[in-house]
Formats: sequence, structure tokens, C-alpha cells
Amino acid sequence: MFGKRNTVQLPPAPNKTERPQESAPATPKRPNAAPEKQDQFSELKQRLHRNLVDQIDMTRLIGDEEELRGQVREIVEGLCEQENTLLNYNERQRLIGEVLDETFGLGPLEVLLADNSISDILINGPKQVYVERGGNLELTEVKFRDNGHLMHVIDKIVSSVGRRCDETSPMVDARLQDGSRVNAVIPPLALDGASMSIRRFGADPLTWDDYIRFKSCTPEIRDFLEACVIAHMNILIVGGTGSGKTTLLNNLSSFIPGSDRIVTMEDAAELRLRQPHVVRLESRPPNIEGKGRISIRDLLVNSLRMRPDRIVVGECRGPETLDMLQAMNTGHDGSLTTIHANSTRDAVQRVETMVMMAGFELPLRAIRQQFASAIHLLVQAQRLPGGLRKIVGVTEVQGMEGDIVTMQDIFQFEQLGTTPKGKAYGQLISTGLRPMCLERLQAAGCNVDTGMFERRTLVRDEVD
Repeated sequence: MFGKRNTVQLPPAPNKTERPQESAPATPKRPNAAPEKQDQFSELKQRLHRNLVDQIDMTRLIGDEEELRGQVREIVEGLCEQENTLLNYNERQRLIGEVLDETFGLGPLEVLLADNSISDILINGPKQVYVERGGNLELTEVKFRDNGHLMHVIDKIVSSVGRRCDETSPMVDARLQDGSRVNAVIPPLALDGASMSIRRFGADPLTWDDYIRFKSCTPEIRDFLEACVIAHMNILIVGGTGSGKTTLLNNLSSFIPGSDRIVTMEDAAELRLRQPHVVRLESRPPNIEGKGRISIRDLLVNSLRMRPDRIVVGECRGPETLDMLQAMNTGHDGSLTTIHANSTRDAVQRVETMVMMAGFELPLRAIRQQFASAIHLLVQAQRLPGGLRKIVGVTEVQGMEGDIVTMQDIFQFEQLGTTPKGKAYGQLISTGLRPMCLERLQAAGCNVDTGMFERRTLVRDEVD
């Protein structure tokens, strides 16, 4: 039923007690011994998986995932016995585990997804997988069998959220069950095989206590931001790729009162709001005929008819920026969103550019007036050299002077240097400028200690 039995011969272990004779040179190892063993192991795993699929109908198994894994594990152990392979206990358990990962999970990725210290998984074709751990990139030993194997895993991920990745749509954004963000690009766009990147969201997401413990923030900054959210101030989070904007947006949203109705819009759902009254919306790519696309802008326009108290947009990156500014200016105070920009000052120019993408020929002065009246506070997140992520600036928008948007920095990070290991260090300071919004915060019932705005150093990094 299962075909001819095969035996996997493992290379003999070297005898450490014997030394090669001086007169005879030691026999060199065959350079392809390890690859041959790995190929045999991979071939055996494929055969077991095929036999498993032929023997059982997964749709008829009853129970939760743990029970199903137990039932299938017994079947795989029986198939291993029939194969009569010369594998030791550890190798057999590894083989069974990988077959179960192929059946229930994402194959080779399961071992990486189980490691909470990994923040990014970067796959450059089937034979090269990097991870980011502690801010540093590392090459792993994880490999896929071939490009078809990697494509199967990509299809398994994107199909679970109702999307597709094929020749007609070779780029896709998706998400895992834990909220991790996934981007995949396949041939013909990816020349060296399918490419996929996974931005991890750990089982224990960062909280404000973690921000303070890592000196990425201070209690004063946290208290000020909490008061601003409660007082329905519109906040724009600014930062580059991988700077922690989404994590910061998640934590800022935790200050929203549970009585508010919140509508969120994202390309791939990542936000984890804890409030009870939340409506989550997700954009949709076009179908195979190129129709049916629902953009963030469409969702944003529709959300205005849903009586939201707060609007939270995962990221503004195009013409929806104009609709976001208009919503903030028409009674939807307390809204939150993020944009890509290198500084709070650059954020104004980025917003101008994205508003122009909406197709309306608005003068710059009109756009800046919209920005100055809509945005109350800018919070900048940045990834510093060495992988450290910090809140490096909290800036208040004061208004317009002529054609210029005037802003003042309330809190700021000053980089003092870089350690020999390439890790940046510095200090978070209060600039000594009192924000204009203090009266608004007090009217909202927020008792803000004005002493936090006196010019001083709030926290200083320790130099290793």
C-alpha cells in the first residue's frame, strides 16, 4: 500500500579516542555526505506526508487541534514503523514533528514562529531564510524543499484570509492568526524564487510598562499622551519602516475609554483593541477580473456613516489622507493614524504629497490649513542604530503663521553617541515648552502635572 520500504543510512559517528596514524593521511569526509542525508530525510518526510494524506480524510476527524494532532501523530508513528528506517529516537521525533507541521501548520516556519525572540522572518527563496533577533539579522538553517514547497506555504497563509497569490496577482499582503503581518512576492516578479517577509507580533505584545522598562518612553510622556487621547486630540504617529508605529498605535488606543464606538481600517488587520465597542474593517484587493477592490479610502468614506466616536486608520499612505483630515475636521476628534516620515517636520510635507494624490488641485496653503486644524499632536517613533526602538519626539501643532505650519517640541530624544558595538544611546528630555493644549486637557478632567514640562532630563540610557 505504501510502496517499497527504504532505509535511511546515517553516517557513522567519528571515534574520538583514535588518532590517525602520522604516516597515513586522514581520509577526508565526503563533502556531499550531509546534503545526501538531508535529501534522504526530506524524501522520507514527503513520502510519509503523501501516505498520511492517502490514508485519512482530515475533514472527518473530530475534535480541537490538540486532539487532532494526537490522532494524526499515532497514524504517523505507525507509518514510520512500516518504513522501517534506521533513525534514532530524536531523529524520529523530529521527523514526526515536521510531518505534523506540514499537515497542521506552515511547515518549516513553525519552528521560527514558536520562537518569541524573533521579530522578523525574511525568506529570500526556498533555501535562504533570515530572522531578526534583538535588532540583528541572522541566517538560519531553515530551508524549504523547493520553490513549490514555499509557494504551497504562501498559498496556505493568504487563502486563510480570503486572498490569493498567483501569476495574475504576484504580490499580496496578508496576516497570520496571531496578527503578524505577511507580505509575499512570487515569480515572475521575484527572480530567485518566491520571497516572503513576516513582521511578528508576539504572544505578549509590548505594553507601556515595557516601554518604560526599556527606556523607550518615560512615565511623564505616557501620562501626557494618555491625557491627550482622553481629551479627544487627533494624534499622528510618525516613523520609518520597522520603527514600531503599529505597536505604538496599539498602545495609544488602549487609552480610549471603553464607552466610545471605534471604527478601525487597515490593509491587513494588525490592531488589537481591547475596548468592547470596536468595528474592524479591512480593505480588499481586486479579484481575478480586476474588479471588486475596496480601498482604505472607500472604507474611510463609508465609516463616516457608521456613527464612530473614534476613527483609527492603520496607516495613511495615499489619497485617503485627505479624507482622514476632513473627518478630523468635521467632528471626529480623537482619531489616530500613522504615516511614514523621518521626522515630525517631514510629516507635513508627506501629508501634502499624499493629499495631492487624491486628484484635487488644492493649493499648498489650503492643505496646510487642513493639516494645522486637524492634527493636534505628532508622536515620532524611530529605530535607532543597534535595533533599539524609542519614542524620539512628541510635537504639538500650534497653528499657521503665514504659509507655515508652526509646531513646538514638548519631549525630545537627544542621541549622545554610539557604543563600540554599534548601539545608539542618549537621553529623553523635556524641552521646557508648555503645550498650548493644557486648558483642553484640564477641561476634559485630566489632571496633568505641569512640572513635567520643566526643562530637564527625564531618563538617560546606560552605556554598556
